[in-house]
Amino acid sequence: MKLQHIVLVLLDRWRIALGVFGATVIAAILLNLVLPNQYTSTASIVVDAKPDPITGATGMAALALQAYVTTQADVISSERVAQRVVKVLKLDSMPELQKRWRKSTNGVGDISIWLADYLLAKKLAVTPGHDNPAQPSNVIDISVKWSDPKTAAALANTFAQVAIETNIELKVEPARQYAAWFVKRSHDLRVDLEAKQKRLTDFQKAAGIVATDEKLDVENERLNQLSTALVAVQNERQDSQSRQRQVSSAGSNDSLPEVLQNPLIGSLKNSLSDAEAKETDVAARLGKNHPDYQAAAAAVATLRARIGQETQKIASSLGSTVRADQQREEELRQAVELQKKRVLDLKHQHDESAVLDGDVQAAQRDLDAVNQRLAQSNLEGQTQQTNVVLLTSASVPVKPSSPKAMLNIGLGLFLGVVLGIGVALLLEVREPRIREDEELLTLLGVPLLGRIYSVSVPPIGSLALSLPQARKNSAPPRLDPARI
Repeated sequence: MKLQHIVLVLLDRWRIALGVFGATVIAAILLNLVLPNQYTSTASIVVDAKPDPITGATGMAALALQAYVTTQADVISSERVAQRVVKVLKLDSMPELQKRWRKSTNGVGDISIWLADYLLAKKLAVTPGHDNPAQPSNVIDISVKWSDPKTAAALANTFAQVAIETNIELKVEPARQYAAWFVKRSHDLRVDLEAKQKRLTDFQKAAGIVATDEKLDVENERLNQLSTALVAVQNERQDSQSRQRQVSSAGSNDSLPEVLQNPLIGSLKNSLSDAEAKETDVAARLGKNHPDYQAAAAAVATLRARIGQETQKIASSLGSTVRADQQREEELRQAVELQKKRVLDLKHQHDESAVLDGDVQAAQRDLDAVNQRLAQSNLEGQTQQTNVVLLTSASVPVKPSSPKAMLNIGLGLFLGVVLGIGVALLLEVREPRIREDEELLTLLGVPLLGRIYSVSVPPIGSLALSLPQARKNSAPPRLDPARI
């Protein structure tokens, strides 16, 4: 449809378009008059990103903070907060709301739940500050729309306060639950620790182990001494056996160290030297038949016999020494083995004691850790602080936020124009009219031979009287060549 044709349609059906336009504008005006005034009040809370001095939690990063702000906005828009607001302001006792509840639900269900859903669905608007990506913010706006400005402000402030209290409860309730669990766990660990301590004490008492026990060190020292003595005896036995074999193989005992180092034999050998010297002197002076010579010779023989006896005695004692060394070696070996067994038994006892002591220490560490967490949970369960604080309280609005008269009238004017044009065009589509020559050819498929313009028709009475004169004066019609 061409613009010229649309203009012709609107000029032809201007009354209908104007009527629709006027009706739409009047409806917008009546809507402003009929709709009750609604007042919007806004309270603001801010989310703090600083570290928590109680829980020890560090500050949040930008993305985590935005997610936390969104979570807080969801908490404000939750059923729990809304129901608590209803109870705090006692909205369920307002006659108007009771009447609306009965009309909506026929009195079925809980009015508090219905009012909470009503507030969340139609009256509350929560806007996190970071909804604008260009200007992220930690502020959350809580807006409430109501017909009474004081009630709107009270609702906004109550939502903000209840949201802060709910945030505290959400932190405190888990901490208290954890604290109760830690109390039970601490009791169980304390019972286990006492049992392990008793087991360790009974074992130490039975084994004779004390906290400052040096028995193992003493027994180790004694084992070392016995081992050293055993090595010394073995060396002595080997040396004695070596000398014994030397005597058996050489047949002479004069070269034995015991003989050479024996003071008695040394003294006898000195006396023998003196006696032999005297014998030689007497033999040279008096002769071998002289009694003095015979006395000197007898003394020499006596000394030699004495030296031989002593040497033989020492040689004979080597066998006894070997047997004694062997016996001592065997005794020391048995003592060493027995001492080793005692040391190993003590080590085993100390190992068992160390294991039991380790169990006690582990149980003590577990108990200390649980008690530390218990103290932390008790501290968190008693806190009344939160990182969500009230930034701006809602004030009583002076002007209504809706209905907006100028906006509604402007929309009425716009819709009136659109609907008026639309209705006119719709009627044209349903009941088309011929306004141009081309439309006749398009609709009927016949060419245009001529056009009859507007003709003035006289009254019916005068038409009969003037008809002969009209015929006389009338000329044959002329055709417009341009229309044929």
